[in-house]
Amino acid sequence: MAGTDPLPERRRGSGVKLVYEQLRDEILDLALPPGCPIDEVQLAERFGMSRTPIREALVRLASDGLVETLPNRSTLVANIDFLNLHTFFDALTLMYRVTTRLAATYHRPEDLDIIRAHQARFAAAVERQDALAMIAANRDFHAAIAEAGRNPYYTGLFLRVLDEGRRLLRLYYQSFDDRLPVEYVHEHEAMIAAIAARDTALCDRLAKSHADQIVRQIQNFLARDQRQNPPL
Repeated sequence: MAGTDPLPERRRGSGVKLVYEQLRDEILDLALPPGCPIDEVQLAERFGMSRTPIREALVRLASDGLVETLPNRSTLVANIDFLNLHTFFDALTLMYRVTTRLAATYHRPEDLDIIRAHQARFAAAVERQDALAMIAANRDFHAAIAEAGRNPYYTGLFLRVLDEGRRLLRLYYQSFDDRLPVEYVHEHEAMIAAIAARDTALCDRLAKSHADQIVRQIQNFLARDQRQNPPL
């Protein structure tokens, strides 16, 4: 209809994006820890908006697996299943290996350009000691490798694993005080070189080694934290 002003709808959409991104970053940064209650009224007051965009943002966060809505309609930051982490680590290691091998076989030249661009973002984030940027760039790096393997089933599964593991990756960077050793940045470079050379056996070894050191570092960090903060 002539004269209709579309700006309120755009502002509402912008509000959803603002709330979603702010809460997502706080959850990934563990500022909002697992199990923390989410109060819609408090969020509406904090962001100065109605509860409608708050609820829409929480729906998006729930689809990301970052919040959970209970039967009584209360919302919590999703818990991390520490008791069954071994199953997650098994899946992570397998997907690193499978997707990197497939990328070596099926990649196209333009895939390498995309992978290298994400690696440049990752290296820059490491240099800045920006953990949230590291998490995002690392996710995009490995997702691009999976895309280069051209198996949508593996890609879909790996994206789920990567997304569910973002808070664990935050613990990984935290274990280094967000100062990731440069050799772990170089591990990505070695994987790119092996993919470019179409060396599937080397890709498999490098991907397994890369996953193993991440898993080992997180496990050691959690064990150290448990020793320092034993349960009552």
